[in-house]
Amino acid sequence: MAKQTINIGTSANDGTGDTLRDGADKINDNFTELYDGAGVADDSITYSKLAEEFTTIDPLTAGATVDIDFSNAQVYTLTITEATTITFSSVSTGMVKDIIVTGDFALTLPTSLKEISGTYDGTVSNLIQVVSTNGATEQWATISQEAV
Repeated sequence: MAKQTINIGTSANDGTGDTLRDGADKINDNFTELYDGAGVADDSITYSKLAEEFTTIDPLTAGATVDIDFSNAQVYTLTITEATTITFSSVSTGMVKDIIVTGDFALTLPTSLKEISGTYDGTVSNLIQVVSTNGATEQWATISQEAV
């Protein structure tokens, strides 16, 4: 249903606008559409409503330079096969991404990334959790490995 506008006439009480009943009916129809169709009544956030960038895994292809496009997925997996430099693209403030990296080679992270804790250990799987605090300019990361 398209939005229904109440005809208020040319001037007050000139008899050219909608009747009180017709105006109230349009108001009811507009609210019914909002509550039933636009999600006002169902405004809960559920997994099924999330965009793919928050629900998918992107297996990255190894190379000397690997770009992680933050708009593609929530979790990225990478097995490096040579010394690798990671770059980030499509980063926005507030994004949080998980990167799982394995491979016993040197790993260089973006200069915009500030490491809070942990170091990369190529002999095991590493979980690098990245939070963007200022778009492409600044991100913070923790690097963790599975406890043994």
